[in-house]
Amino acid sequence: MEISVGHTPDSDDAFMFYGMFTGKVQSSDFTVKHVIEDIEKLNRKAVNPVLDVTAVSVHACAYIPGYTILRSGGSFGIGYGPIVTAKKSMTLDELKDSKIAIPGKMTSAFLLLQLMIGKFEYVEMNFSDIPKAVSDGKVDAGLVIHETQLSYEQEGNKKLFDVGEWWNDTTNGLPVPLGINVMKTSLGTDLISKFDRYLQDSIEYGLKNLDDAMEYAMQYSRGKSKDLIEKFVKMYVNDVTVNMGDSGEKSIRMFFEMAKENNLVPDFELKIAP
Repeated sequence: MEISVGHTPDSDDAFMFYGMFTGKVQSSDFTVKHVIEDIEKLNRKAVNPVLDVTAVSVHACAYIPGYTILRSGGSFGIGYGPIVTAKKSMTLDELKDSKIAIPGKMTSAFLLLQLMIGKFEYVEMNFSDIPKAVSDGKVDAGLVIHETQLSYEQEGNKKLFDVGEWWNDTTNGLPVPLGINVMKTSLGTDLISKFDRYLQDSIEYGLKNLDDAMEYAMQYSRGKSKDLIEKFVKMYVNDVTVNMGDSGEKSIRMFFEMAKENNLVPDFELKIAP
C-alpha cells in the first residue's frame, strides 16, 4: 500500500530516512510518498490526521489522539538537548522574567523549558530565525533547536542553559524526549509494526553506510559546515533512535506525568507501539 510519510527538512531526519527514500532499503508492504514540512507545521497538521506517518515533537502527542508512537526514529538527547541563548549572561531568575523566542508552542523544547523554569513570556517564530532575533535584541533570549544548538557562537550569542542537562539531572539520566515518529492508529497494529520495522531498517542502513547517508543529509544543511552537520546528526541519531527501548519509553511517560502535574498539557491517553 502507498502511505504518506512526513519528515522535517532537517539533516537528522533525512539521515534516518535515507535508506527508505532512496530505495536502498525496500519493503514488500509499503510504497512511500514523502512530505517535507517544518516540525511545528507537522505538529499542527497531525491534530487533524492528514499524513499516515509523520515526525512530530513528543509534546504534540498530547494533542494528536489519532496517532500511535513508533518505537524507531525518535530523537533523544543523551545528557543534552535544546539550549537557551542570549547576548549577555543572565541568572535563572532573570531568565524567568525575560521575553524568550521559542520554535513553536507544540515543540518539546517549549514544554521542557516550562518544566524547568515555569511559565514565561514567549514569542513564537521559525527556529532558524531565533538566533538573529536574539543577536538583534528583538528578544531577551532564544530557545534553540536543531543545528542552531551548535552554531550559536558563530551567530554572536552565548549559551545560558542546556535544557537537556536539566532533564538529565532531574530524571537520573533518562534520555531527553524531543522528536518521534507516529502512525495513524486506525491502520492497525500489524501495519504499524511492519512500518516500525521498515523505519528501523532504514536507520540501521544509514548508520552502516555513514558517508553516503551523511552526503544525502547535507542537502538539509542550511549552509552549515559538513563537520557541524555530522556532529549534529551523530548527537540525535543514536541507539535510542534505532529503538527507544525501556529508557526511551520511560522518558516519554515521565515527560507527560510531569507536564500533567504542572497543568501544562491536557489529560490524554498515550499510545506507544508494542
